[in-house]
Amino acid sequence: MEETPQEKSTIIHKLIEEEMKTAYVTYAMSVIVGRALPDVRDGLKPVHRRILYAMYDMGMFHNKSFKKSARIVGEVLGKYHPHGDSAVYDSLVRMAQEFSLRYPLIKGQGNFGSIDGDRAAAMRYTEAKLNKLAESLLKDIEKNTVDFKDNFDGSLKEPVIIPTKLPNLLVNGSSGIAVGMATNIPPHNLAEISRAVIATIDNPEIGVEELMQIVPGPDFPTGGEVACGTGLLHAYATGRGKVTIKSICEVVEDKIIVKEIPYQVNKAELIEHIAELVKDKKIPGIRNINDESDREGIRVVIDIKRDADPQVVLNQLYKYSRLKVSFGINMLSLVDNQPKLQGLKEMLTHHIEHRKVVIVRRTEYDLAQAEKRIHILQGLLIALNNLDEVIPGIRQSKTVEEARDFLTGKYDLTEIQARAILDMKLQKLASLEQEKIKSEHNDLLVKIEEYQGILASEQKVLDIIKGEQNELIDEYGDARRSKIILGEEDDFDIEELIEEGTVIVSMTNTGYIKRLPVDTYKTQKRGGKGVIATGMKEEDFVDRLYITSTHAYLLFFTDQGQVYWLKVYNIPEGSRQAKGRHIANLLELSPGENINAVIPVSDFKQGYLFMVTKQGVVKKTDLESFSNPRKGGIRAVNLDEGDVLIGVKHTTGDKEMILATRHGLANRFKEEDIRAVGRTARGVRGIRLGKDDEVVGMLAAEEDKEILTLTENGYGKRTPVSEYRLCNRGGKGVTNIKITDKNGPVQTVMLVEGNEELMVMSKNGIAIRMKCSDISVIGRITQGVRVMRLSEGDQLAAAAKVIPDEDEEEKGQPNDSGKVQNTIDLQNTIDSEDLAEFEDTSDTEESDDDEENNIKE
Repeated sequence: MEETPQEKSTIIHKLIEEEMKTAYVTYAMSVIVGRALPDVRDGLKPVHRRILYAMYDMGMFHNKSFKKSARIVGEVLGKYHPHGDSAVYDSLVRMAQEFSLRYPLIKGQGNFGSIDGDRAAAMRYTEAKLNKLAESLLKDIEKNTVDFKDNFDGSLKEPVIIPTKLPNLLVNGSSGIAVGMATNIPPHNLAEISRAVIATIDNPEIGVEELMQIVPGPDFPTGGEVACGTGLLHAYATGRGKVTIKSICEVVEDKIIVKEIPYQVNKAELIEHIAELVKDKKIPGIRNINDESDREGIRVVIDIKRDADPQVVLNQLYKYSRLKVSFGINMLSLVDNQPKLQGLKEMLTHHIEHRKVVIVRRTEYDLAQAEKRIHILQGLLIALNNLDEVIPGIRQSKTVEEARDFLTGKYDLTEIQARAILDMKLQKLASLEQEKIKSEHNDLLVKIEEYQGILASEQKVLDIIKGEQNELIDEYGDARRSKIILGEEDDFDIEELIEEGTVIVSMTNTGYIKRLPVDTYKTQKRGGKGVIATGMKEEDFVDRLYITSTHAYLLFFTDQGQVYWLKVYNIPEGSRQAKGRHIANLLELSPGENINAVIPVSDFKQGYLFMVTKQGVVKKTDLESFSNPRKGGIRAVNLDEGDVLIGVKHTTGDKEMILATRHGLANRFKEEDIRAVGRTARGVRGIRLGKDDEVVGMLAAEEDKEILTLTENGYGKRTPVSEYRLCNRGGKGVTNIKITDKNGPVQTVMLVEGNEELMVMSKNGIAIRMKCSDISVIGRITQGVRVMRLSEGDQLAAAAKVIPDEDEEEKGQPNDSGKVQNTIDLQNTIDSEDLAEFEDTSDTEESDDDEENNIKE
């Protein structure tokens, strides 16, 4: 059986590329206009608009009872929104959450979710109704103020837009991802936005800077500190920018209490992320985290370890966790059904234009209704004024049509007026009722005149808008929740929160590092036994000691020629007995890499780094080459096989350098003899070493100072720098100290002055603090005197200087400059119960006079 022409299908020939392009553009525009982007006039997406209108149509006002959320969702789905029920319910829930909307539009009863990311209960369990503020959005919608369109099946009408006297788009913000575009508009304070609307009406030429005097920045429902700078100015001017939101935290002793978190940050996930950072040792100073939040607000308590600085930990939290986030502002909305990026003033202007249209249409509606009513009242008044003729005339009429013709013919009334007279109840004939009709007629005449005046004057329309905004301020205005911080958050320097001062940084042989207040140790006489300076695990010993500032960088040079950076305040502070934290937790060292030199640097702009290796190779490199810290470190020097980097000095380029060896030799040469090379260069020979000898230290010569040489067995001496003659680079040098079995090989060399103080530590962790003047000044070819009496098997491990101010007092705490006083008051540095530890700690034996008599050349 053949198909009829009507049954034959029509074939349309079309390129697949064109079809896909057309179909995708159609889909994209459907998502953009119908789902993802809000309208600039009411600030609502279609689903939100339909939910509010359905609830309004159901009479679910703020002063009525709650109704099941499932009933609302069913009403919206069945009448207006042909999508999934979960999409509708999720949107309803969000409009009821105080942590999602700055001014919630729906009042919920039941479980509507939490800031921890907990989902709301099923719609069959929760109830809802409109908030009073939401009713102001829908007010006058029945007065032909907005256009209506067919719903999805053409059976009902739904509003294209709602009247909304509230600038909802700016007040509650909006976020959504469409196809190829997205919007992210932050919420604002209602009172500020309403005042900005009034200011824009009063001065249509107002600029963004002036508006920002009224609206200083977003106001998020979860509070926090908002850093507003050029990013926000750019956002308000062009529609795109960013601000930084920071949690409100309070440091109380060894705890950090989080009271407010950034907008749209999940509190439970935030706590989990912080725990992961602690586990990964990115934030090692945290001991415990407790969530003590309740109905009163957020309270997350972070316990800090005893050896950590709470302020440093807090800044680490701001850096690595979501306690501080950036909010990207993208003020995209629909203008005449087209997506458009707009600034603050444009959005305010669009709201004003929308309200002008609404007020005009409302006034036209009210005027039409008033004119209709006054037309009827005029007819009633004519009938009341002619009752003696009207009543008999109506009674004599056989039909209603005849009575109507009687009234329209004799009194020149319209058919509407005649029908109203015929429908009038007899009670209206009472004298009081007649007065009410006359009073209503007079009132309507006044209203009609008012309506006509509004329609004839744009200024009156604008005055009405201003009045509406003042009403919103009076009824719903509240204080800001987010604190505005002027300036870019990126410019925030955490060093401003760290008190600058002088500290001792000690490091053990196995890599445990800590910082201590410099007044931890008391001054003792030469030959004293010292006090316990650090607690160590078995077979560990103190290897390095440095006196520096909390704001300085420590450059860590390793035996493999790498250099790493670390701020001193990031080193955990510990007690004298604490062993500290392993350097591997603070630096990203490679496997098998060991720290062999550390120097403090506060300014990278001037000078050089002068390096020396164990095999006597020296190298000079501009300090600025090391001014860009990298997490994984950088190459400082290329080394020969078997060589290690042992010393680094910060110099000016015109010094005379002295290299000292383990076997007691020293070579003095000019720094100018070595040209500056790049970071990765190898260097040149600085001293010619004998068999089994190696370099142990490097000094920058200063004629008015002495070279302090300390040996492993606790002996030492001071020798004037002038006694070391200038030699050539690469030479063997001269004798520095006479090495014997009694004093042992050289361990440390340094430049000192007689009025300086010295901190000396042994491998077993015993420390002594003394004045350099207690160590004799003698010649180069001598053995030295006893500096520290060591226990059997112990050896001298490290030493460093404490540099006091010249004009400081004999006693007291560190002065304003952060440097150490000459004498430490024990009562201010330790508890009274610890005083016993310090009693009789100095050695009362006399010095070995016979040794001093035999050390002269």
